[in-house]
Amino acid sequence: MNPPPQESAQPQEHAQPLWLNDNLVYVHVGGEQSGGAYSLSETLGARGNMPPLHVHRRNEETFYVLEGEVRLFLGDREVVLTAGRAALAPRGVPHTYRVESERARWLVINSPAGYEEFLRATAEPAPRAELPPAGRRSDPAALAGAAAEQGIDILGPPGTLPTQL
Repeated sequence: MNPPPQESAQPQEHAQPLWLNDNLVYVHVGGEQSGGAYSLSETLGARGNMPPLHVHRRNEETFYVLEGEVRLFLGDREVVLTAGRAALAPRGVPHTYRVESERARWLVINSPAGYEEFLRATAEPAPRAELPPAGRRSDPAALAGAAAEQGIDILGPPGTLPTQL
């Protein structure tokens, strides 16, 4: 059983900027603050950014776009999100996204919490609040291992769509 949410939790002044692959990410609310109910993160990505195809086994994932345009590939559907639009990637549905605009910024809500632990395990502290330099190397095996610990299965490399399974 999860502990109850902190009753008098103070808002974070500034979340730690993190570099995850080609994105700038912030964890604004983690399970430790929500009693395990959910996590809230913010992501900034550049045109063409696309994570590996994956599926969440433990949690629902909601995307809410603040700026730009993000195309979600959810099973056999495509959903284009622009500022003010949201979509749910249900537990068990293979999905990925691609940034379609020059830049995009979006919120990610995962319920229950746990996704933020994946972010913290795989991202590195960013020295400044900007996108990481292009061409950074990542370790797909380490990413897959950390994902598996949080009930996320990596199904294919970046660029793989759910319809290709």
